[in-house]
Amino acid sequence: MAIRERLIEYRDGSTLLEGFFCHDDSRPGPLPAVLIGHEWGGRGDFVERKARRLAWHGFATFALDMFGKGKRGTTNAECSALITPFVQDRALLARRITAALTAVKELPQVDARRVGAIGFCFGGMCVLDLARSGADVRGVVSLHGLLKPTGLPQGKIGAKILVLHGYDDPMGPPEDVLAIARELTAAGADWQLHAYGNTRHSFTNPHANDRAGGMVYDEAADRRSWHALLQFLDEVLR
Repeated sequence: MAIRERLIEYRDGSTLLEGFFCHDDSRPGPLPAVLIGHEWGGRGDFVERKARRLAWHGFATFALDMFGKGKRGTTNAECSALITPFVQDRALLARRITAALTAVKELPQVDARRVGAIGFCFGGMCVLDLARSGADVRGVVSLHGLLKPTGLPQGKIGAKILVLHGYDDPMGPPEDVLAIARELTAAGADWQLHAYGNTRHSFTNPHANDRAGGMVYDEAADRRSWHALLQFLDEVLR
């Protein structure tokens, strides 16, 4: 096994973006690919570690960039300011993540017919919106994602969808879970939802320890969601 990684610049219009690409070049290609959407602080170590783990399982992985090359948030206020334009303009969000999909499909190591996407927190919203947009992806996975609908016209959803969610997530309360179930059913999607009891937001991030803000790591939910994620990716991309 020889895991290779590099940074790749790409663009959404005039905005320069930088993704983290990772793959095992000892495997015969082209490889099935997984886009990875980051949390509200921007592309960093958390999603890059996920990219390496999935590359070990035989996927070409691309930790995408929603904010622009080098743009990161370190405080809650900075992170909120970074995601606000995309939360308020979901068409912009869909266009920005579609730029990442276009970039990864052009890579010679990638089988453009076998691409999926996963996302954490804000990244969960991003990959759900990618599916909602009708993009050519086989499946998407939201992990403790933001579940609010786009408010934009929506047709059929062709991508398979897996939602991995903490039932006690204050940023995606039970009413949001019920709402997205109705939305995906109405859109004719092939969808699954795993709700983890006594589990809050950011349950996959070992550094999450903000009980007052509802962001708490949960080892059991992290382990269970990872197994569910791998099973889903094997189903839709192999």
